[in-house]
Amino acid sequence: MSTLSLIGQILFAGLAIGGVYTLVALGIVLIYRATNVVNFAQGDFTMLGAYVLFALSNGEKINFFVAFLLALVVMAVLGLLFELGVYYPLRNRSFLPVVIATIGASIMFQNGALAIFGPMPQKVRPVIYASGNGGITLGGVFFDYQYIVILVVTLALVLLQYLFFEYTVLGKKMQATSQDKDMARMLGIPVSIMIALTYIYSTVIGGLSGMLVAPIFFVTHKMGVMLGLKAFAATICGGFGDVRGAILGGLALGVIESFGAAFISTVYKDAFSLLLLLLFLLIRPQGIFGEKVAEKA
Repeated sequence: MSTLSLIGQILFAGLAIGGVYTLVALGIVLIYRATNVVNFAQGDFTMLGAYVLFALSNGEKINFFVAFLLALVVMAVLGLLFELGVYYPLRNRSFLPVVIATIGASIMFQNGALAIFGPMPQKVRPVIYASGNGGITLGGVFFDYQYIVILVVTLALVLLQYLFFEYTVLGKKMQATSQDKDMARMLGIPVSIMIALTYIYSTVIGGLSGMLVAPIFFVTHKMGVMLGLKAFAATICGGFGDVRGAILGGLALGVIESFGAAFISTVYKDAFSLLLLLLFLLIRPQGIFGEKVAEKA
């Protein structure tokens, strides 16, 4: 393989994995903007989505694509239950009790998955199941079908999300709620419903990211921890609370991680996200799209 083909291969793989980080990061940002709370269980939604898809598609009793859609429905219901059980009872409290509650939910999800599915890693079949090598080769670069699906879904969701928030009434209501809940309530917007919809959507895209990455990685009860950590790092680097930052940060992190693993060390692949996070905290703590905020004493 030539150097140019190798770089193209690494770039393609990095963008695909970065797409997964982007989807998880978008969930973190949307929850933060709607409730001013960081949901530390967002990464675990990827794990739960992967396990739900595994449970529904295992043994091929249900058509895979039907199982995929059913898994999304299950994640939507889980998002509503999460909002009602974790956020809603603490909605009038400060952010700290809610954050602690999300951490507790994360621990519960991980131990629940361990108790139900056991410690053995599970494997989920690719979305596009094909005989042969499972991809195509163009210009010396191998394009894995699953990686292509991840990139296409990520781009489609980002576009649909932009159109939804910019050109639909419901999207504008959700934006208004995220910007100022009190003003939105005065304008007659049902704030509680908008927040519940935000949790449902964030849970669905978190579960979707897990279902997309499940054929690439083994599904374990701990898989969401690292994905959530890297998505959190991506939101910090891009500018916490900024959707553009979540998208750019997630894709950039995937590319940096892939090149670092290829040319430096695969052993420290997971450390590159932490190193990038530390660099941004030292050099530009507000992130790429963030703005400096000064507080008066």
